[in-house]
Amino acid sequence: MLQLLPLLMPIIQDLIGRIPDPQAQAKAAAEMQTKLIDVLSASDAAQLQVNATEAANPSVFVSGWRPFVGWLCAIGLGVQTIAYPLAGWALSVYSPGTRLPQMDTDTLLALLFPMLGIGAYRTIEKVKGVAK
Repeated sequence: MLQLLPLLMPIIQDLIGRIPDPQAQAKAAAEMQTKLIDVLSASDAAQLQVNATEAANPSVFVSGWRPFVGWLCAIGLGVQTIAYPLAGWALSVYSPGTRLPQMDTDTLLALLFPMLGIGAYRTIEKVKGVAK
């Protein structure tokens, strides 16, 4: 359903725009926005339920994938910021002229930054006493 929203919105707005009465048009637009918010909220609630069920699972293969991704990002960032420059320096000392291959960090950073944001949000929840 969520994938269809970008395709359906122009059609819905066009249909609402064809209502001749401005008050009825405004009411229909407000109802459409309310229903859209309800659909998105229900989708978010369903995903939260799936996340809670996964996290409560005793199997590390089900509940441990998020920590694994976090550790993988941390190791990748450590390699990129500490190990790679030190290896380049050591290589230049022991074998001048040899260069290390370039590493693509776009995917790593695209995954790391949202995870850091979620972690910061969780920390704020704990500090404010909202988290259970």
